[in-house]
Amino acid sequence: MSKLIITAALTGAEVTREQQPNLPITPDEIADAAHECFLAGASIVHVHARDDSGKPTQNAETYQIIKDRIEERCSIIFQPSTGGAVWHKFEERVGPLKTNPEMATLSTGTCNFGKDVFFNPLGHIEKFASEMKERGIKPEIEVFERGMIANAMRLVKKGLLDSPIHFDLVMGVPGAIPGDVRDLVYLVCSLPSDSTWTVAGIGRFELPLAVHAIAMGGHVRVGFEDNIYYAKGEPASSNAQLVSRIARIATELGREIATPDEARQILGIGAR
Repeated sequence: MSKLIITAALTGAEVTREQQPNLPITPDEIADAAHECFLAGASIVHVHARDDSGKPTQNAETYQIIKDRIEERCSIIFQPSTGGAVWHKFEERVGPLKTNPEMATLSTGTCNFGKDVFFNPLGHIEKFASEMKERGIKPEIEVFERGMIANAMRLVKKGLLDSPIHFDLVMGVPGAIPGDVRDLVYLVCSLPSDSTWTVAGIGRFELPLAVHAIAMGGHVRVGFEDNIYYAKGEPASSNAQLVSRIARIATELGREIATPDEARQILGIGAR
């Protein structure tokens, strides 16, 4: 079994300071949180940028500032979101790719997202995939429903996505696939045999899905984007606190934690 890759999803596009007072928003806060998560055992940091007012932004310049400040602090893999907020247009969402990150997310389908719709028509998916391939960016395929795995395989057939693929199974979003363990098993059994995968459980699903993923040989994403609590009714003090718990559990289960360079090797994106 490979070493465990822990991803820290620091901010997201929906969480506010009113909901989680410790939410990092400014580039320096995000970079500091990334460094704390690196020290706690994370090897990837998933980033949604915010503007000066705290509103989600896909502005390339803002992402570049965040990327530079994270790289000044540590060697963690910088993985920006191309999903942005549900109301961002395609032209905005592609912005972070201009920073030429090692990885970026690529959602391969449309789904209900709470009271909204996360809109990803095939044409946009193909444009994202083409842009990432041209820039040498490793896509993390974001899966909210089983059909999104099939859509990723269509990208492979069209030559827009290379195997092996790395998937992020985002589970428990209201309106998309639930976060039950049987749903995790169903998705994992639907993946290509040579792929790697991470699970991101939303809210109360974060911890149980993470524990099962560790035992199943998958990888884990935690952080304020997905869950703002450490326990029921107890807000987490930081993203690093959530990372530390996963690292501790994995160690107790005999699963070693991957460093950023080891994660690069596992994912096939090369050490820097």
